Amino acid sequence: QVQLAESGGGLVQPGGSLRLSCAASTAINNVYQMGWYRQAPGEERESVATISGRGVTDYARSVEGRFTISKDIFKNTLYLQMNDLKPEDSAVYYCKLDDLDLDYDSRPHMYHYWGQGTQVTVSS
Repeated sequence: QVQLAESGGGLVQPGGSLRLSCAASTAINNVYQMGWYRQAPGEERESVATISGRGVTDYARSVEGRFTISKDIFKNTLYLQMNDLKPEDSAVYYCKLDDLDLDYDSRPHMYHYWGQGTQVTVSS
């Protein structure tokens, strides 16, 4: 099984910055996609940013221009640089890995792996 471990969350003032890390237990150079998701209390989990195996990135409109997703395939680590943080960014941030592979019946299947999450709180 794939294990993902997030770190780097914490308390920051509005306008501040944080860098989240996600250490994977598997090589990430050949996975289909990785991404960051967040969930605030009482709200649905939402996609924040994703990066494909080829390095193509996609951002939620609410964070585009402020957040940057990247990966280090030699360290098997995914990053999320968060700048100009706002109170509405407060949430638990989760790392996700999507891996396209064959199932037991040799049929294509997308496997999803999640980390435990790291808390980000933006408050004055």
